[in-house]
Amino acid sequence: MSLYTQLQQRAAEQRPIRIGLIGAGKFGSMYLAQIPRTPGVHLVGIADLSPDAARTNLARVGWADARTRAASLDAAIKDGTTFIGEDWRALVSHPAIDVVVECTGHPIAAVDHCLEAFAHGKHVVNVTVEADAFCGPLLARRAAEAGVVYSLAFGDQPALICDLVDWARTCGFPVVAAGRGHKWLPHFSESTPDTVWGNYGLTPEQATRGGLNPKMFNSFLDGSKPSIECTAVANATGLTVPSNGLLYPPASVDDIPFVTRPIAEGGVLERKGMVEVVSSLEADGRTIPYDIRMGVWVTVEGETEYIRNCFEEYNAHTDPSGRYFTLYKRWHLIGLEVGMSVASVALRREATGVAQCWNADVVATAKRDLKPGDVLDGEGGYTVWGKLLPAETSMRIGGLPLGLAHDVKVVRPVAKGASLSWDDVAMDATTRAYALRRELEGLFATPEMRAA
Repeated sequence: MSLYTQLQQRAAEQRPIRIGLIGAGKFGSMYLAQIPRTPGVHLVGIADLSPDAARTNLARVGWADARTRAASLDAAIKDGTTFIGEDWRALVSHPAIDVVVECTGHPIAAVDHCLEAFAHGKHVVNVTVEADAFCGPLLARRAAEAGVVYSLAFGDQPALICDLVDWARTCGFPVVAAGRGHKWLPHFSESTPDTVWGNYGLTPEQATRGGLNPKMFNSFLDGSKPSIECTAVANATGLTVPSNGLLYPPASVDDIPFVTRPIAEGGVLERKGMVEVVSSLEADGRTIPYDIRMGVWVTVEGETEYIRNCFEEYNAHTDPSGRYFTLYKRWHLIGLEVGMSVASVALRREATGVAQCWNADVVATAKRDLKPGDVLDGEGGYTVWGKLLPAETSMRIGGLPLGLAHDVKVVRPVAKGASLSWDDVAMDATTRAYALRRELEGLFATPEMRAA
């Protein structure tokens, strides 16, 4: 039975999936815009540090005031409305909530939210992929131990890439490469919130209209978010990652199967079975026609002559050899698609992407020369950007995960372009996020990693 049919059935039975949302910013607002249009779901409560801002966003996406006037979570359940407050613990512990959607974008807080939700028997759709990037395999293990489902968020590119990889493997195709698109030039790694809009391609007026956060959008531009998302994909699918960071080969959609081949066959890959990001800009800054900037893709291999002949007979667009074929979605709709994850985890108990191994990591890398006393401002800020590295490399250098590089003081000089290590900073070792990451290193590190 399709998810939509099951949702309709839940609506007819007056037995909706009951949802708690933590964080009602841009991503959360996009999901909020779709909830009134989806049968069989009830947003019981929103927890946000600024309830007034959450109400403003609800008004922006078209919610009527009457839908959000519940005086408590119990009242919201009784009359089918939504309660808005600051207390996320009350939300995740309420016995009627089925699924928690973590949407804060704050990785350290997200770990707390996920763990508490698991402890109270709630499925979690984790939009805050930054948290998944540094401890996703252990979050997945904690969820399984609690008998609930932990999932990446459909609509965000990692889950969409995982879906394409699953399609390929289920159909019997070896995955050669998978990833997303991005607007990239090397100097973007130095971008700050002050320079983001011009490079990103939006005016300040457009950014203000959309309520867009310059630090968050800068995390896309400077390469941090692509690295984070590729880490989530690698750890969910078992694909490997480039040895020294993403290459961002420029390519049109037509050229993706050409560039996402092994080096020995004219492509850019060190080996088959890797993640990569394709740039929508040529090295000289020219825009590539029919680009994949906002989309996702998977390149597969036709291993036999018969399969390659099928590619040809059905006009599948391949590389010149006819061996490699790319399937793609040119767009993703971000929070507008989260309903797929909510329905999947609640009705099928299936994640739309979940970490199963530790192949990749995102290491904080200096945007400028850092000196003792400097305070790191995390993803998308002024001090560091995130570099995708194999987990083994990160372990060997003692790499500082980007997701934990927030409000951390530097204790020794770090040159621009260098990856930071644990020894370069004074960490707050009291957070659950820090403890979970250290536990991850102990549990998932291979003997080779430990020897390094």
